[in-house]
Amino acid sequence: MDLAHSEEEEEFRARLREWLAAVLPTLPARPDPLDWPARRAYDCGWQRRLYDAGYADVHWNASPTQRLIFLEETELAGAPYVGANFVGLLHAGPTIAAEGTAGQRDRWLPGILRGDEVWCQGFSEPEAGSDLASLRTRAVRDGDAYVVSGQKIWTSHAEVADWCELLVRTDPTASKHRGISWLAMPMDAPGVTVRPLRTLAGSTEFAEMFLDEVRIPVGNRVGEENDGWRVTMVTLSFERGTAFVGEVVACRRLLGELARTARRNGTWDDPVLRRRLGRLSAEFQALWRLTQANVSEAQATGGVPGAGGSVFKLHYSHARQELYEAAAAVLGPDALDLGRDWTLDRLSSLSYTIAAGTSQIQRNIVAERILGLPKGR
Repeated sequence: MDLAHSEEEEEFRARLREWLAAVLPTLPARPDPLDWPARRAYDCGWQRRLYDAGYADVHWNASPTQRLIFLEETELAGAPYVGANFVGLLHAGPTIAAEGTAGQRDRWLPGILRGDEVWCQGFSEPEAGSDLASLRTRAVRDGDAYVVSGQKIWTSHAEVADWCELLVRTDPTASKHRGISWLAMPMDAPGVTVRPLRTLAGSTEFAEMFLDEVRIPVGNRVGEENDGWRVTMVTLSFERGTAFVGEVVACRRLLGELARTARRNGTWDDPVLRRRLGRLSAEFQALWRLTQANVSEAQATGGVPGAGGSVFKLHYSHARQELYEAAAAVLGPDALDLGRDWTLDRLSSLSYTIAAGTSQIQRNIVAERILGLPKGR
């Protein structure tokens, strides 16, 4: 497996660095992180700048290696993250690009790329989280529309979204992994009710969503009817395979800041802490190499990440939590200051062993699809 970059890819990196150096100083001040309407405007404004500069489609109309370079360079430069539209750019958009019809790609991808439309994810339900295939939200065919009723929870950015990637059960008589369909639902459709959920950090990037006989055109279905589980695996492969790439770069940068802080406040004198930070440095270096390997594999197999994404997600979730536990040891009492970004990030890290598929589910995927072990009974 060749992990070296080609001359063309290095030229792409150089052009991107030059553009970032010119544009980042001109950006407005970042909004209050708890003000989601303002964050949507800021994040979509950044996306429009990317679009105008020709970088907006890197998430699905570029090689996986170029996508990796883009995420690495923007994170290293301190550029804004995709933010409010991470579902559209990193989950729904790549899925539509891979599985949608030409008409669906023309309808939805430009709006995502320009920052005109924000998407949310309607997958999990109160009794179908880790066991996602047990979902009960039901869609009944009525002519050229599905009539959808049910409840979703942990719906990312639902309160500021225009569209939702929605999983529904279209055949209640089929086995639980069959009879599911993947729909694009307009969030302003009659019958959609959104109730924000407040996190431990005080933000409301998640919501519960109630659907009461919402009519969704059949033309909004991505993939065939009852083939939604396969389409969902495409979505989750992007979510676990490449969506966290920028965060690995951020963690490596944070680790360097943590070491410098430890030297300033004297905690660096503790040999146990130094070994802890050294091991974490090796962990994130290994995760970065694993990311490169997964991207190379995706490039060789058509652009969709494989089961290796679950290996990455499993290890990254725990490494991130360990990183912020180490940060707490370095900061001491200051680690309880909610005004510090590190404190809020530490609270957020607690969710990573659950978000995007629990660690238990990732272990099952690794055991069954990579190691070839039999499924549990």
